[in-house]
Amino acid sequence: MPGGRNGTRLRLVLENLLVLAVLAFAWALQRWNVDLYHRSVQEDEVLEWATFWAFAAAAALAFAVARRQRRSGVKVPWFLAGVGLLCVFVAMEEISWGQRVFAYRPPAYFLEHNFQQELNLHNVVATGWRKLALAGVILGYGVALPLLPALSRPLRKLAERLGVLAPPLGLAPAFLATWLAYQVYPWRFTGEVVELMLGLGFLFAAIEGLLRQGPADAWPRSRSALALSLAPWAAALALGFATAEASRWLWKAGPEVVAGVRAETAALADDFRDRVGRRCGIHKRVYTFVEQYEQQGLLEGRFAALQAQGLPPERAEFFLDPWNSPYWIRYKCEKRPPVERGFVYSFGPNRRRDSTDWEILGDDVGTVFLVEGDLAGR
Repeated sequence: MPGGRNGTRLRLVLENLLVLAVLAFAWALQRWNVDLYHRSVQEDEVLEWATFWAFAAAAALAFAVARRQRRSGVKVPWFLAGVGLLCVFVAMEEISWGQRVFAYRPPAYFLEHNFQQELNLHNVVATGWRKLALAGVILGYGVALPLLPALSRPLRKLAERLGVLAPPLGLAPAFLATWLAYQVYPWRFTGEVVELMLGLGFLFAAIEGLLRQGPADAWPRSRSALALSLAPWAAALALGFATAEASRWLWKAGPEVVAGVRAETAALADDFRDRVGRRCGIHKRVYTFVEQYEQQGLLEGRFAALQAQGLPPERAEFFLDPWNSPYWIRYKCEKRPPVERGFVYSFGPNRRRDSTDWEILGDDVGTVFLVEGDLAGR
């Protein structure tokens, strides 16, 4: 193993620190630059894509270790193959199976039952079960699985016989910190940070598994065992940044599409102005608003009438824009100074939120239907 026993210990210490660095950086960002933090945790931004790449790399390495297990005599490397499949599943769920990348419309079931109106399974499951499953994966795989064989020689022998390759016990602090962050949830969108931490945990566990399973000459010998951990960590973050940036060049729309969205948001704005009363503090997908507040009248308004001009029925039923992303309603109020503002908007061609609480910004497309009070300086 590169670097010997001391190199292994040093590498495990670094891997723990690299996972914790994500949490520390997120804490600093949300404390001193909250706008940048909120942009970073949005869908299809750096954090989400870095998580995708971390789990994708972990899957590839898990399959590589499973292949080596098979060559070494394990007939069916079921455990590592299962870990690899789990990582593939999580990676694809993270980007909603490419829905926003390719702008395809998911089946009606997901539009109706997934509160994010996206093609992924984890948001269909009840929140309590979803949190329990995630906590179980973090503690079960990252803490309990490496701890039990270390405490019991028979369990270690059984694990070897069954082909179960647990993460090294030295990575347990990183997984435990990930679980604690998820339980405490110290600030908004901590779950997005936890997902990246977990992806890096799986990635480092796969790296250690490959080192333990492979022959002595499988990796180039180097005085620095740290590069074996630092390079994948940096690569996942760099790819996350590069993919987020590249997506901005891919998501473009002609002026006729944007004009159509303006007409649709104008129709929705008329519907809200005429059919919905005062709703301070609302920021939801329009379909969620209709279902949560039983505002079925919006299904029969001016927006629905656009079907006569070619608006697809499924877009009308679920309030989707031409990029098959949800339309949103924002109704913001403040008492001092007294001010209210309401608008309906789409995330626009880049399929990510650029607007603030008070203004439609970036390539977001929307229509304001209420302005009361002084909005100067906002």
